[in-house]
Amino acid sequence: MTLQNIPSRRHVIAACCALCVSGLALSPEAQAHGDKAHAAAGPVRKEQKPWGIAGEPRTARRTVTVAMGDDMRFRPDRIEVREGETVRLVIRNTGRVMHEFVLGTPEELAAHAEQMKKFPDMEHDEPYMAHVPPGQSGTIVWTFNRPGDFQFACLIAGHFQSGMVGALRVVAK
Repeated sequence: MTLQNIPSRRHVIAACCALCVSGLALSPEAQAHGDKAHAAAGPVRKEQKPWGIAGEPRTARRTVTVAMGDDMRFRPDRIEVREGETVRLVIRNTGRVMHEFVLGTPEELAAHAEQMKKFPDMEHDEPYMAHVPPGQSGTIVWTFNRPGDFQFACLIAGHFQSGMVGALRVVAK
């Protein structure tokens, strides 16, 4: 090894800083939730969840519109679908602050809501979530291929705790 091949202390520190910054960019705790809409980064990741899987927009035969507002309520606050049904959920934010609509089991939503209290700027973007700025709408297309009782909620810190939760029933075939 020649003297020219030995990195300087400045280069080592710069490389370490770059690794730390890139590591922070990948950690959920460091990502910003903010008041911006989340843009689709590419194809929807299809991952089977207890309440279903991301659906294909062309197969949705029914649209359900849900309004959410600053009174920390969803309207309607109960949705019933049939097992195997692909539904387009249009989520409208009628309030003046950011809200979100997240599908899940009661246990998963409660755990995620606790994480959001600890890390309120956490960013997440899954096909079963819609982050909707004030006065705007978001869309989720979901295939409910597993029967059961689930929920939808706004997990922004304080909103879930204020009762911003709805019931979702998937009726067996």
